[in-house]
Amino acid sequence: MKFIDSEERPWGLFYVIHDEKKYKIKRIEVNPGQRLSYQFHNKRSETWVIIQGCAHITINDEEKKFNEGETVTIPVQAKHRVQNKTEEKLIFIEIQTGSYFGEDDIVRIQDDYNR
Repeated sequence: MKFIDSEERPWGLFYVIHDEKKYKIKRIEVNPGQRLSYQFHNKRSETWVIIQGCAHITINDEEKKFNEGETVTIPVQAKHRVQNKTEEKLIFIEIQTGSYFGEDDIVRIQDDYNR
């Protein structure tokens, strides 16, 4: 598969699969023992489909475990983070919907990497 873009992050990497005016789709890979920042977005919601591994997902301070094949939706302005507590790479597909999909719509509340 040919990706539009990819970007390495301290926790892993993501690939942009599709980018349209009303939605954006990414493949996100989280390395073992890593987690993304605790964050929210003002202009988009996200739906995550777990493809490989086990995701520990926190939404508005409540953590739940999601396995392969399960889906979670994160509403606009909901505080959220995903963590990989296993020794296996975590892979999920992220579908963003809303009015803006730029990386500058990430409002970080807490970040292990001081970004």
